[in-house]
Amino acid sequence: MPEQGAAPQRLGLASGVGLVVANMIGAGVFVSAGFMAQQLRPGAILLAWVVGAVLALAGTVAYGAVVRACPRSGGEYRFLSDLLHPFAGYLAGWTSLLVGFSAPIAASALSAGHFARTLWPSAPPLPVAGGLIAALTMLHAAGFRASTRTQNGLVVLKCALLFGFVAVGLAHAPAAWPAWEPPRPADDVVHVFASSLFFVSFAFSGWNAAVYAASEFGQPRRDVPRAMLLGCLLVAVLYLAVNWVFVASLTPEQASVALTFETDLVTLGHVVMRDALGPTGGAAMSVLTIAALVSSMSAMVFAGPRVYAAMAADGFLPRALKGAGDTPPAAAIALQGALALLILFTHPLQEMLQNLGAVLTLFAALTAGALFNVRWNRTDLPRPGAGALVAAGLFVACSLVLLAFGVQASARLALWLAVTLVASAAAFRFTRHEASA
Repeated sequence: MPEQGAAPQRLGLASGVGLVVANMIGAGVFVSAGFMAQQLRPGAILLAWVVGAVLALAGTVAYGAVVRACPRSGGEYRFLSDLLHPFAGYLAGWTSLLVGFSAPIAASALSAGHFARTLWPSAPPLPVAGGLIAALTMLHAAGFRASTRTQNGLVVLKCALLFGFVAVGLAHAPAAWPAWEPPRPADDVVHVFASSLFFVSFAFSGWNAAVYAASEFGQPRRDVPRAMLLGCLLVAVLYLAVNWVFVASLTPEQASVALTFETDLVTLGHVVMRDALGPTGGAAMSVLTIAALVSSMSAMVFAGPRVYAAMAADGFLPRALKGAGDTPPAAAIALQGALALLILFTHPLQEMLQNLGAVLTLFAALTAGALFNVRWNRTDLPRPGAGALVAAGLFVACSLVLLAFGVQASARLALWLAVTLVASAAAFRFTRHEASA
């Protein structure tokens, strides 16, 4: 039976796993190892991906306990509002609205536009990117059936192509342990290894995608935690296989060629597939990369508006963004699409995404940390088990270490965090007054 007060059953475990997989797998896994290979040995690269997998899985265990305590849509906005403090949730919600989903959608669209040029050299990246955002926005706003069919179809296509890449790569990769050395061995291996975890963490981001639509599952307390865990495990296995193909098949010199963007070999996957299958392999890799990016965009277009709908239901955004009945919040989907297009055509994305990654890490850590408040202070909610608390502690500690490295590397990041906090505090005070009026 559905949870009391939940929406009628529309999403199940399979759709939840697909949403997680779609959100996680983008182009990051195909380029990160190239940067890492310039300073780290093969063993360190693979270890970084193992560590990234462990941290992501710890996050899924912690978030699973959070969902059991609060099985409602809205992601970090809802969790932090209900389990910690309304201001923490408000801050997370506004970050999601302004850049949390819109900026990554714009970045993925622009990347897909550039990769399209490897297939059609005359394709203009910006118009292609804008067309992808508009098309996905319309498909997801058209109705729940069109939305879920679009999402599930893209997931199936992406997974089929990715499994094909792994099969071809493993068939052609040497069986022996790679013996190459990085061209610029790191003097401080620990610092370089920790910095590389930013690339890995970005590639693993999205493991929490199912929580944004928790109310739309028939049994969210059961299916949302399982969807996160199963989806993250599947992606972790694929990522380790992909990176084994890279370190076993390529030298750092080949990786550096892919990173220059001076040829049509724009990812490490293109180098592997070209060596294995010739030009046809390179074209297939471009199709895989574009499919991965578009599927990831689709998952974000689906998930993000659920946050805005939850904020609208609480009175922090216009009621028109709430949606009605079983229909998706079409106005919220349209707003997100408009923001993504605005960011695409007006803002350089690299620095914004670096800052955004730090902020989203902070909110994920706060959400996992809210479990301790539930355990110690909330007798009205299901008590998280010891395993969930250990996972939450590990996730919070590692997230804080990553944030410390980020602030140390960029003073602008600390300033950006402070400005965001002050501006959101002022907006929260105003909108709370309006909501209670």
